[in-house]
Amino acid sequence: MDQKLWLVILYGVISALATGLGAIPFIFIKKITPKVLGVSNAVAAGLMMGASFGLLFEAVEYSKSKMILGVLSGVLFIMFSDWILDRVRKKKLKMDTGELAAGLTYFGLDWRKSLLIVIIMTFHSVAEGIGIGASFGGPVKFGILMSIAIAIHNIPEGLAISAILVSRGASWRKAAFWSVFTSLPQPVMAVPAFLFVDSFKPYVPLGLGLAAGAMIWLVFSDVAPEAGENIGHQNAATLISLSIIVMLFIQYFL
Repeated sequence: MDQKLWLVILYGVISALATGLGAIPFIFIKKITPKVLGVSNAVAAGLMMGASFGLLFEAVEYSKSKMILGVLSGVLFIMFSDWILDRVRKKKLKMDTGELAAGLTYFGLDWRKSLLIVIIMTFHSVAEGIGIGASFGGPVKFGILMSIAIAIHNIPEGLAISAILVSRGASWRKAAFWSVFTSLPQPVMAVPAFLFVDSFKPYVPLGLGLAAGAMIWLVFSDVAPEAGENIGHQNAATLISLSIIVMLFIQYFL
C-alpha cells in the first residue's frame, strides 16, 4: 500500500481520537447543577458558532454560491430532522418512545437535542475528513500540518459535544465515546478523498456550508436560549462571545 495512504489513515484516526479529549474537563465535574448546565450550554454554543464561522470562511474560498446553498441545505436538513425526532417522541412511530428514550439513555443520550448534536457534528466531520485526504494530495508535510490543525480544532468541538451530552445526563466516558463517534467520518472519508481528490473538491463547500448552517440553527434554536434561562442572558452572551473568540483563535493561530 502507498506510504502516503497509510499516513492518511493514521492522521485521520488521530484527528478523530482528539475529539474525545474534549470530555476531559467533565471528569472533574461531579454534579450537574442549573449553573453548570447553563455554563456548559453557553460554552458549547460559542464553540459551535466559532466552528461555523471557520467553516464558512473556508467554504467561501471554494465557491460562494455553493457555500450559500450548503448553508440553506443544512438549515433545512436540521429543521426536518428536528421535526422527525419530535414526531417520534410524541406519536410513537413504529416503536414506543419510552423504549426509544430508554435506549438512547443507555448510550448516554438524553434524547432530542443530544441526538441532533451527534447528527450535526457527524456531518461536519465528513467535510473535515475530505480536507485531510485532499491535503495529502500535495506534499506530505502539508498534509501532516493540516491534519494536526484539524486535530487541535477537534478538541474544543469535542468539548462542545461533551458539554451538551453531560448536561443531559451522559457520563464523561459516554460523552468522550460519542465525541469520537462523530469524528469517525474523518478517517473514513480521508481515504477516498486522497485517492480521488479532484472528484471530491467540488463538493467541499457544500459540505462545509451544510455543517455550518445546521450548527447555527441548533445554537439559536436550543443551546443558547437554554443557557440564558439557566445563568441569565447577559452572562450567557458573555460566555458565548468569549467561546467564539477562543474557537476562532484556535482555528487561525494554532
